[in-house]
Amino acid sequence: MNPLRYRRIVVKLGTSVLTSGSPKLNRAHMVELVRQMARLRQAGCEIILVTSGAIAAGREHLGYPTLPDSLASKQMLAAVGQSQLIRTWEQLFNLYNLNVGQILLTRADLDDRERYLNARDTLNALLDHGIIPVINENDAVAIAEIKVGDNDNLSALAALLAEAELLMLLTDQPGLFDADPRSNPDAKLIPEVQHIDDSLRRLAGGSGTNLGTGGMATKLQAADVARRAGVEVVIAAGHAEGVIEGLTRGEAIGTRFPALACPLDGRKRWILAGPPPAGTLHLDSGAVRALVEKGSSLLPKGITAVEGDFSRGCTLLLKDPEGHLIGRGITRYGATDLRRLAGQHSNAIETLLGYSYGTVAIHRNDLVVL
Repeated sequence: MNPLRYRRIVVKLGTSVLTSGSPKLNRAHMVELVRQMARLRQAGCEIILVTSGAIAAGREHLGYPTLPDSLASKQMLAAVGQSQLIRTWEQLFNLYNLNVGQILLTRADLDDRERYLNARDTLNALLDHGIIPVINENDAVAIAEIKVGDNDNLSALAALLAEAELLMLLTDQPGLFDADPRSNPDAKLIPEVQHIDDSLRRLAGGSGTNLGTGGMATKLQAADVARRAGVEVVIAAGHAEGVIEGLTRGEAIGTRFPALACPLDGRKRWILAGPPPAGTLHLDSGAVRALVEKGSSLLPKGITAVEGDFSRGCTLLLKDPEGHLIGRGITRYGATDLRRLAGQHSNAIETLLGYSYGTVAIHRNDLVVL
């Protein structure tokens, strides 16, 4: 057996993998997945499991009731299914004398810096004691405003929290193809992706199953976030034989997204993973060059337009003159102030506002260039 290439991994299992396309959990396949993780754990690999399937488990436990397609129905199924799902994982891991600890997250747990750090500390404490963290979104209470939205992106955030080395997104497809393999028999698997651009996003399309919320598009989003934080990502088939062990040994399976060479530090990981953007700043070409090429802070003079109604301390998107996203950062000024300061020299801030929070709109330490 080849030596392990990674020592801390996140395994994300989609609903389609856990149900094998059926209406209920496929416990036989779940046992096989647990067996692989148990062998890796025995070999010294730390594992975080991000699991979908709560709503499917709830529906199964209640005997597949006919329910209205409403948020309340889904939250009810999730409330029933969460306990069933974690009990199943607990029973399966106990077969290999391994304990699990459940962590339920929402976007609100990641928006606040202190809660983000608390979640990170809990995750590390579980790993330090040899316990397998089992993470899912808290669908029973989450509403649209506080949902991460899918477990692909949740797994990327978990990888950032845990400072993992590898994130594997296991699905019902062998990886990302250059065309839709369901309609094009000549579609070819893309073994490695160096750059995620608009053409690749168009290839990803939408959700591939009516059982889960994530398709290839959300997997690309997750891969883009994780690789910027120094985490390697692989999209692969969850039913491929020995897939979890093979990926952990570095075998060429699925579509691999290498980590970027210069990973972000802890605070910038939070800026990338945590608060959703509250607005957008449009920049001129000089400001874009200063941010991208020189690693500068963003000065008010480089701002050409301000979108949104936000306050000081919010996270904003930064776009170039063509509208392309180039970064995100935490603003030192609110929207009203920035509209007055846009295009002005920094030495005019106090004259224009009557006060000053400093000469920059967004400091380099609070900015992530994408």
